[in-house]
Amino acid sequence: MARAATTSDAFNAVAEPRRREILEYLAQHERPVGDIVIALKLEQPSVSKHLRVLRDVGLVRVRRNGRHMMYQTNASGLRPLHEWTQFFEKLWTHQLTSIKDRAEQKELEKLFQQNKKEEKQQ
Repeated sequence: MARAATTSDAFNAVAEPRRREILEYLAQHERPVGDIVIALKLEQPSVSKHLRVLRDVGLVRVRRNGRHMMYQTNASGLRPLHEWTQFFEKLWTHQLTSIKDRAEQKELEKLFQQNKKEEKQQ
C-alpha cells in the first residue's frame, strides 16, 4: 500500500524531525518565519516548505501581522496524535510498573538472604 502524502496526514508530517522541531519551537509563542530560521539554524526556503506542510495538515496556525506571517502550533490539530499515543502510554506505564515491582521484589529477596546469613553467623 502506498504511503500517504505528508501534506494530507499529520502522522506523516511529524515523521520529519525538522517539522517536529518547528512544532516544539512554535508551541509556546507565535513567531515569524525569520525567527524560526535563526533559532533552528535552517534555510528560509526549507522552513517555509515545512511550515506549508504543517499548515496544510492543520498542525500550525498562521495569521498576518502587517507584513509578517505569524505561525503557532495548533494544539487542536495535535489532538489525533495525542489520542493515538495515549493508547500506548498505558502499555508503557504497565511495563514500567512491572519492572519496578520486579526490582523491588529482588531487593527484598536480597535483604532477606542477607538477614538469614547474618542470623547464621551469630
